[in-house]
Amino acid sequence: MNQLNSIILEGNIVRENSMKEPTPGFKVYQIPLAVNRYYKSSNGEAAEEVSYFDVECYGKLAEICNENCKKGRGVRVVGRIKQERWEKDGKKESRVVVVAEHIEFKQIYVANTSNSEAKVIQQTEQAAAVAAVEAAAC
Repeated sequence: MNQLNSIILEGNIVRENSMKEPTPGFKVYQIPLAVNRYYKSSNGEAAEEVSYFDVECYGKLAEICNENCKKGRGVRVVGRIKQERWEKDGKKESRVVVVAEHIEFKQIYVANTSNSEAKVIQQTEQAAAVAAVEAAAC
């Protein structure tokens, strides 16, 4: 019986990356994601906590992210957690990454654009979201 391993994150892309192909035909795209949490501290003041996550996408989803993941862009990631382990200089090391199974891109709002330009941007966003859903289903 499989155990549950699922995560949903919503945040902003910290920097732009490039797609890598560690082995021929296997594409990987890494998204550095910042997730903000706002809350009231014990003394009643507003406080903020930022957590950073390494998100990885594979295959067709990696190609879509390569085209649409720009610094500052908001995304919602649904995926699973994966722990990588290795040994370096006799010392055991590990890191935890989020493997994206589905990504939704938040709309980009552009000031000073005509209605036709705004429609093209919106259609592009919708196409990217649909493609992400189809890629995740594969």
